[in-house]
Amino acid sequence: MMKILPVKGTRDFYPEQMSRRNFIIDGWKAVSVRNGFSEYDGPIFEYLKMYQQKSGDEIASQLFSFEDRGGRALAIRPEITPTLARMVNQKINSLPRPIKWFSVPRLCRAERPQKGRLREFFQWNIDIIGIEDCLADAEVIFTAVDYLRQVGLCAKDIVVKISSRKLLAAELVAIGIEKARLDSLYVVLDKRNKVPKDAFEEMIKEVVFDEEKRGKVLDLMSVDSIERLIAIASQDRAVIEALDELKKLFSYLKLMGVADFCKFDISIVRGLAYYTGAVFEIFDSGSELRAIGGGGRYDNLLADFGGQSITATGFGMGDCVLEILLEEKGLLRKIGSVNIDYFVAYTDKALLDKAVEITALLRSAGKSAEFSYKGGGLGKQLKQASALNAGKCVIIGAEYIEQDKLIIKDMTTGRQSETDSASFLKQI
Repeated sequence: MMKILPVKGTRDFYPEQMSRRNFIIDGWKAVSVRNGFSEYDGPIFEYLKMYQQKSGDEIASQLFSFEDRGGRALAIRPEITPTLARMVNQKINSLPRPIKWFSVPRLCRAERPQKGRLREFFQWNIDIIGIEDCLADAEVIFTAVDYLRQVGLCAKDIVVKISSRKLLAAELVAIGIEKARLDSLYVVLDKRNKVPKDAFEEMIKEVVFDEEKRGKVLDLMSVDSIERLIAIASQDRAVIEALDELKKLFSYLKLMGVADFCKFDISIVRGLAYYTGAVFEIFDSGSELRAIGGGGRYDNLLADFGGQSITATGFGMGDCVLEILLEEKGLLRKIGSVNIDYFVAYTDKALLDKAVEITALLRSAGKSAEFSYKGGGLGKQLKQASALNAGKCVIIGAEYIEQDKLIIKDMTTGRQSETDSASFLKQI
């Protein structure tokens, strides 16, 4: 019989891997709620034209698309932002502002699997819709850092690299780049730290033909601080406004206590055309992995999907790169093992029914409890209790038969105490 393997780029979640997945996703959800976000979700597939409308016809080759029985072109969702835009547009007049939503969808992309990039993955998305002030951008960044701190990462482990698409666009136009060429230039600029320097400069030549302008673009992309940018930036009004907004964003991040995680990096461009303001990406401090997450302001997206013109900002964080980083930092070592409150052991096969009864009572009382199907020696059962990381072991032995007594063993300290069955059950 043919052996069937999992599809390349997908994952099987055995119990240990499932525990890690739940650890990550449960953390995302808890942090979202405590930062004031409400959960939403949408269908696993949408009309293909929805993604084509956002990214063009070429997106079809990057998706798992298909035709249903009615001849409709559909696609499994590669991201959830278009779904968010569609859902908000449907009920925009009845939704209270600001709209602060989060989601943890399962996504699929038809691309070549590699380290930190799979064809199926989970992604944490949070969005704030209806707030124009960059305070919303700061809150999005804070929420991302809030989670990363919670799982044990510090400013020595990660860095949030922040820039501004608005500032970059204003300065590029001031240099003399035509607005019509900005989107194609963004795609190239987004590769600055992803390809060798010589290759990057050759790519710039294909978009910016004028040598003088090209030199100015390269000088702009070499800026390594806001102070340096202020020194070389044009005095164009749009540039000044964008700089003021960026400085305000960093002041909010300082006020929120996460400034030590953040730094200005003009090379953060984000290739997607719909970004309009602050943009950011989160990396491990050595930049050895792909971006852990990223996002930014997208003030035109809802209007592009046929809705009202409403400001919005948000970000996404995938589980693949995050899990690699947490593993490398030793922050997943205790995740995946079973932990139960009680293990019920019995010294005689005749006591199995009582063990089952007590186990059921413990579970009904809200405690996690387990017992051995086969029984066997007490030592063997205690070993099983240890393997399950049981907090306590309830031992049913000869004392129960003669005096209705149970022995309760603390599996951490090894201490044992004797109690009568009725008192123990009443206590739980």
